[in-house]
Amino acid sequence: MRQTRRQAPRPVGPPAATADDPATLSAVHDSAASGETPATAPRPEIGDSWARLRRLGLDPDRGAATVHLGPAEVEHRRRASGLHDVIGILRDSLLDSTGDCPLILAIADAEGHVLWHEGERQLRRSADRIGFLTGARWVEENVGTNGIGTALRADRPMQVHSAEHYLRSHHAWTCFAAPVHEPRTGRLTGVLNISAPARYARPYLLQLTVTAARLAEAELRARRLESLHQLRTVAAPLLAKVNGPALVVDGDGWTAATAGLPPTDRLRLPAEGWGSAGVHWLPSLGECAVEPLADGWLVRPVHWAGDADHGEGSEAAELAEGARLRLDLRRPDRPELSVEGTAGTWSHGLSPRHAELLLLLATHRDGRSAAQLADALFGDPARTVTVRAELSRLRRYLGGLLAHRPYRFAPSVTVGVIGPEDPYDLLPASSAPAVRRLRSRLAAGTARLPAPEGPPGPARPGVDGHPDGCPAATGPAGGACATADGPGDGCARAQARAATDRRSLPPARPAIPTGEQTDGQSSGRPSASSASSCASVGP
Repeated sequence: MRQTRRQAPRPVGPPAATADDPATLSAVHDSAASGETPATAPRPEIGDSWARLRRLGLDPDRGAATVHLGPAEVEHRRRASGLHDVIGILRDSLLDSTGDCPLILAIADAEGHVLWHEGERQLRRSADRIGFLTGARWVEENVGTNGIGTALRADRPMQVHSAEHYLRSHHAWTCFAAPVHEPRTGRLTGVLNISAPARYARPYLLQLTVTAARLAEAELRARRLESLHQLRTVAAPLLAKVNGPALVVDGDGWTAATAGLPPTDRLRLPAEGWGSAGVHWLPSLGECAVEPLADGWLVRPVHWAGDADHGEGSEAAELAEGARLRLDLRRPDRPELSVEGTAGTWSHGLSPRHAELLLLLATHRDGRSAAQLADALFGDPARTVTVRAELSRLRRYLGGLLAHRPYRFAPSVTVGVIGPEDPYDLLPASSAPAVRRLRSRLAAGTARLPAPEGPPGPARPGVDGHPDGCPAATGPAGGACATADGPGDGCARAQARAATDRRSLPPARPAIPTGEQTDGQSSGRPSASSASSCASVGP
């Protein structure tokens, strides 16, 4: 019987036809650098990077001036990154396992600063001549397309071979890089990179780099579990003496121990800290008394009525009437969702997949089926299981903000999207076909994101300057939007569905979404909203 198994996404590597032919790669690079269309197209992620760097005006022969960190700052960043705990394991795993292939092991932080740079002395001297040394900031804006900078921007494993580097001085090298994420928050904490002379590059080196990055994450996770165990040891005797339900969490909200409460892996904590107040409102728990305990917090709900009042069904029934939602995509490495309701303003960090889904729903207020979302994300309408699973996770903490059949934002919710200044920086790690099309349309000026309401500020390309996120070229008089489905169709359907839903739904009080989200955090920052009667251009 044939067995099937779930396969992890394969790291991105170059096609053999170009990777094995330096002359072809060099000709492709020369054509692209001069603004011509090369006869052989580079890989999409490399082509996107080159196009962005041309727009920035980076000289492929000189690059840009870089600032090198001093020894004290490097040491400070090493400890702040948390990667100093795993450097020994990585050194033993990589530098001693590659046989006769000379290479350099480099580890950079989330901002691209090279914190460790080790390997054969002669090889490191060659790397020093192109500025690749400890303390250098190895990001695309400074040194063009490269393993570290491109992996940081894409947040996925990358191989940059020979003339795929934007700077010609780097064409003698091949780089293999993989991001490392902090297991407590899911945030990008750094990049592991191995570099070798291009003539020594071997296909297995990319997989070796990915494996080493996963090893580093496993070690970081083991250390987190150890710290949670220590906190649990302190918390258990205390919880036995506490009257009423309570739980103890670490500084990131991960649960160490509970008493009288349903099991939960993690609480969303205030992004600005607890402050001096002793009582705070937390999603899923309501008002809670909070006290410091060892390296964590003792959290006790003030009014806990059990599962009946905090169940998933009651949360879904609470439509967020008048809630304001803002999707902030200005930082490529940190998409964020802010929601304002009667209980306050909350801000949630988003995973890349959730950011893609919310962007698609924000630009299609009339809704999308699971098959349509699968086609937009993967180019395969059959991958509905993955889409439904991700949307189920989203609905756990967005509750009544999201409706289904089709999937869409509730009509009572106003939605706005804040995009980056450069449209091509919109979710740059995303390879979803719909997101790629949306970037191109924003750059061409034929689309607008739904503009958030709020105090006026400087216009941002592809974001502000048009009400409700309508496209630059609108449909017929009356403000009909031109969507991917045709001029005016998406807006008309959104308005009709909103009117129908409002008539069929009972009045409900405003609510703040509850549940749990990776790196979700609450925030006291003011939120903004946008008019939701007109959907913006969809991808």
